[in-house]
Amino acid sequence: MYRFFRSLRSMCAPITAFIGFSCLLTFIFILYQPTPGPGIKQRLGWQSWDSISMNSDDLATVSSNTSSQAAEPHVDLPEGVDWWNVSGLPGTGQDTVNTTSLPLDVWLPTAPHDTGLSEISIVHCYMDPQLAGDLCAPSTTPEKDAIRGPWVRVERNLNLESGYLSGYLSIFYRRTRRLDINLIDSIRLFSPDETPVPPEGWTKVDKSVRTGIYHAPPLFLWYHVGKTAGDMSTEEKNQLITEIDVLYGDDVPWWGFERLQSATTPKVEGRTVSTYITIRKGVKPVPKAPPLHFSRDGKFKILQIADLHYSVSVGRCRDIRPNSALYTNCDAPDGPGSDNLSSTLLAHMLDVEKPDLVVFTGDQLNGQETSWDPKSVLAKFAKEVWGRGIPWAAIFGNHDSEDGLGREDQMTLLEAMPYSLSQRGPKDVHGVGNYVLAVRSADPSMTHLLTLYFLDSGDYSKGFYNFWGMFTPTAYDWIRQDQIDWFLRESSKIQMIERPFTPDGAKDISSIHWSRQTDQLTPQTRRLARPNALAFFHMPLPEAYNAPDKNPDTNWPLDKGLSGLEPNGNAQGNDGFFEKALLATTESDHVNSQAQGAGQGPRQEVKVVANGHCHITENCRRIKGVWMCFGGGGSYSGYGKIGFDRRFRVFEISEYGEKIRTWKRTEGTDAAPDGTVMDDMVLVGPGAPSY
Repeated sequence: MYRFFRSLRSMCAPITAFIGFSCLLTFIFILYQPTPGPGIKQRLGWQSWDSISMNSDDLATVSSNTSSQAAEPHVDLPEGVDWWNVSGLPGTGQDTVNTTSLPLDVWLPTAPHDTGLSEISIVHCYMDPQLAGDLCAPSTTPEKDAIRGPWVRVERNLNLESGYLSGYLSIFYRRTRRLDINLIDSIRLFSPDETPVPPEGWTKVDKSVRTGIYHAPPLFLWYHVGKTAGDMSTEEKNQLITEIDVLYGDDVPWWGFERLQSATTPKVEGRTVSTYITIRKGVKPVPKAPPLHFSRDGKFKILQIADLHYSVSVGRCRDIRPNSALYTNCDAPDGPGSDNLSSTLLAHMLDVEKPDLVVFTGDQLNGQETSWDPKSVLAKFAKEVWGRGIPWAAIFGNHDSEDGLGREDQMTLLEAMPYSLSQRGPKDVHGVGNYVLAVRSADPSMTHLLTLYFLDSGDYSKGFYNFWGMFTPTAYDWIRQDQIDWFLRESSKIQMIERPFTPDGAKDISSIHWSRQTDQLTPQTRRLARPNALAFFHMPLPEAYNAPDKNPDTNWPLDKGLSGLEPNGNAQGNDGFFEKALLATTESDHVNSQAQGAGQGPRQEVKVVANGHCHITENCRRIKGVWMCFGGGGSYSGYGKIGFDRRFRVFEISEYGEKIRTWKRTEGTDAAPDGTVMDDMVLVGPGAPSY
């Protein structure tokens, strides 16, 4: 014992010194984060500068934020020209980016780089390149970096699906703006015994793109170096390789990219998915969604898509009727998979309904360790929508951020997708994706006729980490108090208009056309009020399961559709969004005692709330004047119930925002290829149940 304690005493001083020195280093390099004040000299680089241009959309936003009494936008248009097709008006123009301000030493696959690549290399490393730094980078010199550009790593591991023992296999490239450097205009993959024909101008990368993948034949990357940027024509510049990325899975690559012909990691059924190298040629401007607007006859249609639950793989069907053709197709080893079958169903619904806007109400990603690369999943979930040029918006569900990227990074990708109207929302408010969209009139007055609120209902509020470090949730999140405050502020900014709305026919195609449309409106008492509104968020409120209102004319409960087939899906926590926000925001700031006495009130601003989350709940129930509607599951990749057809909810807003009608359309059958329309009902306006 004496010798033991003497040994401890001898180790006490060095251990104490080691721990103290470690704490000192931790404080200096990690914990100590000084805030540079105005008197401290700053180092300025390219990151410090950005060109900012204020278009009319920005000016309109600033104006609406600074004064809630600002006038509606109004333009004078030539005859036969629609305001939403005129550049320079809100939401009508393409974003202009100064490409010379984009960095050359950072991998930004969504940035519109028009600068070509000069050299490509592949490096295999057993350390994470983000930690190893230059140890896992190709060799270089300052002279080469100055001439050909610094090495940039594509931050995607080609060996990700091959296991930890395969190490990290990374693609590096150089990018340069010099006009006297020959640039890459083609990339191909060849086996060891193949070479490009003709071989002139082609360079072979020494390392195989399958290095570290056992039992897979080698595959080598070749790239062709063409002319210099100074000698290229516009057509030739459009064929330049401007970006490289990696795709996991067999679905479509990111917008503007095309995948090379061979998989770097072959697919092993039931174990791994394929990995592909994708390239972008030239600059592919992302199409922007036109401003949301009613048709000239005062209609606007929204298609709600709930709970797709897509994965990196093609997915597996759940709760499909046995012995059906769909079940056989899903079960086939080389079948299309549940994700592709769901996309086919969605495409058919889009062609039948022809919506003006598509809203994804959360759980686009399956999570649960199957959507481990969200970027590959996000590339495919909305392809049928943006492929048809339809504007769309999305909010997050509880499963979307379970694997891989968080909500912030996913929203950055969503905002960069074609025809997307999704927005990050204010950073000082709980969640990601709290934003408002306005639907305007088709006449030159561009009057705000319908408000669409989007909120992030969160994912999980409680949980624990198991022995393997995996998070196990135990409680759902909910809409927080700061989101309620944000909602009230946004509602207060919306101007009251004269309702029912009458189009400004004097400055459009013809007053006769508008007068005919106006004659079709149901006669109503004109009043000054805010436009009707719909709210979209993933998780239902606890009040969605309360007892419904009763129709005063029939005394029947106002609850239509299927419910009760699954447990309630609301969170246990509640900050009172229903009472503090939905019931507190009204159409008008003035109390109309005559209208209240006539049974026309209360008139909340938000008439309908649309939720997802519960796949086999699809009813609409009116609670204290607010309709709470579920979308029902529309995907074969999410859970369901045998005999419960997949379905989508449609909202048709007509009479310039005064009338809201809804129905559901189920998947097609041999007898009804376009599906069945179910529970068609008027929620608000003429023909709706009275208050």
